[in-house]
Amino acid sequence: MIGLVVNPVAGIGGPAGLAGSDGADVQSLAAARGSSARAAARATTALAALPAGTPVLTAGGAMGTDAATAAGLDPVVVYAPGDDTTPADTVAAVRAMVAAGATLVLFAGGDGTARDVVAGLSDAPGVAALGIPAGVKMYSPVFAVSPQAAGGLAHAWLDGGLPTQLREVLDVDEAALRRARVEPRLYGELLVPYRAGRTQARKSPTPVSEQASVAAAARGAASVLRPGVRYLLGPGGTMAELARVLGVEKTPLGVDVVLDGRIVRRGASEAELLDEVSRGPAQAVVGVIGGQGFVLGRGNQQLSARVLRAIGDDPVLVVAPESKLVELQGRPLLVDTGDPDLDAAVAGHLRVITGPAASSLYPVHAPESEGAPHAS
Repeated sequence: MIGLVVNPVAGIGGPAGLAGSDGADVQSLAAARGSSARAAARATTALAALPAGTPVLTAGGAMGTDAATAAGLDPVVVYAPGDDTTPADTVAAVRAMVAAGATLVLFAGGDGTARDVVAGLSDAPGVAALGIPAGVKMYSPVFAVSPQAAGGLAHAWLDGGLPTQLREVLDVDEAALRRARVEPRLYGELLVPYRAGRTQARKSPTPVSEQASVAAAARGAASVLRPGVRYLLGPGGTMAELARVLGVEKTPLGVDVVLDGRIVRRGASEAELLDEVSRGPAQAVVGVIGGQGFVLGRGNQQLSARVLRAIGDDPVLVVAPESKLVELQGRPLLVDTGDPDLDAAVAGHLRVITGPAASSLYPVHAPESEGAPHAS
């Protein structure tokens, strides 16, 4: 049997530029900025891969029943949460699913939700778990590369199982994250169904020894920026170095808009980016998440499908040190904006700026189906 738990507020802070969704104050601010959670929709997308009418053990309402019903499945409610759900509800729901016979627990959320699933499975070491990526922070290698991939793995699990691997659950303190202190902490391990290319790798930090190549990539990017174009600089160390080269002070983990050598918008939300793009030519500039290969959909949800579509042709400039591409060992870069059509349009090959007068035409993949080319 498959269990499902959905974190109803997962991902709400991403489009709002808040580097996470933990805490009632953050969730209220995100809603005030026009952001909405995306976990339910991504859970429904994942569950659509299962045969119609498949029974799913789940929690009531927004914590699972709604998504399962929308996907045409048969939800079996084993836990009834209150109106205002908390992490304790996730823990209790997972325990109830295990008691009812779940052998695989799907959870829609981010690293914080994964922590709660670890707690819920603390007395069930043989039960597997798999994350449907729906949060802002997803450092842990316990998530599928996309909702569609999660659904494909769950289907394969029902058809006879898959090999599993013990994988770490990591999380960072969001308050520290907003001060650019990225210090992942280990919270435990989950037994994760594994198929090459369907589950994401752990995020790798950039070694100090590679800082010179990061600086070279940033100089290369600075040399191709054009006057009169609004550049939407994403989060990450490479973008921070690009800002330093341009002589501007960047928001550590936000998306800042740079026009003609000056910042015109700091820590922009999706709505603010749409406003900036409406004012003239624009392009998103992003780095590559080390080890995972994601360029869109992980930590930069402000650069949403709506924003990228508003930019028009050639919406993304990718900047990365050559070492990050080598580290992927031939695996493609990944995009997961939540809009399959846009992901497919971006996929193919993108030019990656790796240094002054140096670039690489690198494959980009939208990991939307079980049968798609493997990514990791």
